[in-house]
Amino acid sequence: MKIDVSGKTALVTGSTQGIGAAIATGLAAAGAEVGVNGRTAESVTRAIDAIAARVDGARLVPVVADVTTEAGVDAVLAALPDVDVLVNNLGVFGSQDALTIDDDEWRRYFEVNVLSAVRLIRVYLPGMMERRWGRVLDIASDSAIVIPREMIHYGMSKTALLAVSRGFAKEAAGTGVTVNSVIAGPTHTGGVEDFVYELVDRSLPWDEAQREFMRLHRPQSLLQRLIEPEEIANLVVYLSSPLASATTGAAVRVDGGYVDSIVP
Repeated sequence: MKIDVSGKTALVTGSTQGIGAAIATGLAAAGAEVGVNGRTAESVTRAIDAIAARVDGARLVPVVADVTTEAGVDAVLAALPDVDVLVNNLGVFGSQDALTIDDDEWRRYFEVNVLSAVRLIRVYLPGMMERRWGRVLDIASDSAIVIPREMIHYGMSKTALLAVSRGFAKEAAGTGVTVNSVIAGPTHTGGVEDFVYELVDRSLPWDEAQREFMRLHRPQSLLQRLIEPEEIANLVVYLSSPLASATTGAAVRVDGGYVDSIVP
């Protein structure tokens, strides 16, 4: 199977590190011109340099903007007036006692994790529909289905993102544009190693430590290890390609079997 998105332009929000950077790298390797997004010029430049070092001939566009604001969306449009593939990856997460989450924090999670995606879909989807081709991918989480007690506000926002994806897929019905969400499971991203070693024996090598962490603290996982960002990216790149033309309105899982269900 050859995944080829040559001639397509993609935007990946929050793509200076972690899953977003892996997705940007994967799309660049598959031939797309990729908008690399972050809030500072320094972080975007570092990410572009890292991707260019891994992908020969990568075509990368710096997109310095805070996409959680209307002004940031204007900056995105100035850098990339049209895109064929929109990956709404940007998100914020954190743990907090449910009864201490105040209104401002609830609003912040909804603004960053949901409305930032909605704004970008509103500005880019019409062009995709007019051109009769496009891909919108919203990066959700297992927390959308298995709501964490310590991250109810995060789970709420990711559940809402599933609804956003399904709804906009209906808006794009019959146009050749697909809209999907990707349910990512526990992933090896920045800072997670420190978190793991807070809960397991620090003398263990990383591979053993993560497996012990999953056994003790994420026993639902059938993979029994953390997912690497590139493994999330592999699915996103496929869904961004012409090969995934019949998949739309779906919540596609790459969760290592974490969600105990045979359907999303």
